[in-house]
Amino acid sequence: MIQLAFEFPHRPAFGAADFLVAPCNEIAVSWLDRWPEWPGPALLLHGPPGCGKTHLAHVWQARAGAACRSAVGLTAEDVPGIAEAAALVLDDAERAAERPLLHLFNLIAERRGHLLLTAALPPSRWAIALPDLRSRLLAIPTIAVLPPDEGLIGAILVKLFADRQIRVPEDVLTYLLSRIDRSFAAAGSVVERLDRAALAAGRRITVPLARQVLEGVADET
Repeated sequence: MIQLAFEFPHRPAFGAADFLVAPCNEIAVSWLDRWPEWPGPALLLHGPPGCGKTHLAHVWQARAGAACRSAVGLTAEDVPGIAEAAALVLDDAERAAERPLLHLFNLIAERRGHLLLTAALPPSRWAIALPDLRSRLLAIPTIAVLPPDEGLIGAILVKLFADRQIRVPEDVLTYLLSRIDRSFAAAGSVVERLDRAALAAGRRITVPLARQVLEGVADET
């Protein structure tokens, strides 16, 4: 039997969502809670797609009043402007050009700002050519955000349905948990699709409807 009596503390998140603290992310949350008392100017969160690291970064962004940008396309000309922020989130940091990233890191440290980086892999697994950049990245705290487990995905499903003023039976939740990917994106997608299908059909969300949605039948009607 899957236990559906979830008791996770809530954490404000960007938009109207709440962030749920669970074993897979509690270490990352504790590090973000230490800000601005980090041991250095930067911190890196890493984990696979769907683990919630970008969500966590947005939680910190709201708290720190940070700017946010993708590392993709970062140029040397961009760096002086974005380094003026007292706090900055840089998503997909492993995809940044090395010299602009090193320049950004140095400027933020010089100005006593804070930089939160997100990446799929830890810096030790990046192909870094610049020794100075490698040494700086390997010196900062690097925190893994693990994929959400079944309990957290179940809690997220309950919350996402509740946000839409929908109460679903336990058998529907059990059915979904055994069939969807364990990611925040998958949970959000299935809740949206089920809500849309139930409204279109004028019926409650049941296991047969969930089966139709997951098999793509309801989306085609």
